[in-house]
Amino acid sequence: MGADIGGRPVSFTPFVDDGGSLSVDGLTIENGEERVALYGRLSIGKDQAGLKDAKALKAIVDALVARLEHEPSLPSHLPPGEKAHPVDDPFV
Repeated sequence: MGADIGGRPVSFTPFVDDGGSLSVDGLTIENGEERVALYGRLSIGKDQAGLKDAKALKAIVDALVARLEHEPSLPSHLPPGEKAHPVDDPFV
């Protein structure tokens, strides 16, 4: 059983800022040039749907790890960047 999202095979190239995002159940994955943001909620049940979601998440994480392992000059840390979703502070 291969990994898919919504009946389509998982196709994810990390660190390509194409303005796209993926969703696995309630978990959103946003692809950026220097960072990949994961946010939301994913509940993996002990059923076929849970297995499908777990495989999709694994395919995404495996792609991230492979890309990072093959990066020729990976710094120890990136400088702080912008939040994935900048939000105005309602208390200011």
